[in-house]
Amino acid sequence: MTSTPASEQRLRDLARLRRVRDRIDRDYTQPLDVEALARGVNMSAGHLSRQFRLAYGESPYGYLMTRRIERAMALLRRGDLSVTEVCFEVGCSSLGTFSTRFTELVGVPPSVYRREASGAPGGIPSCVEKQVTRPLRNREAQSSEPHRA
Repeated sequence: MTSTPASEQRLRDLARLRRVRDRIDRDYTQPLDVEALARGVNMSAGHLSRQFRLAYGESPYGYLMTRRIERAMALLRRGDLSVTEVCFEVGCSSLGTFSTRFTELVGVPPSVYRREASGAPGGIPSCVEKQVTRPLRNREAQSSEPHRA
């Protein structure tokens, strides 16, 4: 069975999208924008955004911010940096945007998260902690997560 040109193109596009996702995962602390990401894989910004959303369920910017918030959560749990320091450490340039996005994804502002996390008991394996504390969009949390006491 031979592949069609359309299926070959789809595979090439998926490989390029994976490179974009890998770059976001690797360079999340750097200033990244959709245009620069698209140029890096020879796609238009609009095409990249549409295809990325189809493949991964969120925009490249949304994925980038999720990575930054995940890292911010870990830094805030450590407790040795202020919220402002964490904001800049994860690559955000606006404390207001960082706080808004953090609150949207985590459900509480970063200052509250830091305060509550610093009082949490330790000893949880990092692999379990990462899974339990992974940020979810509030709409996803409401629709797919059962209520836990």
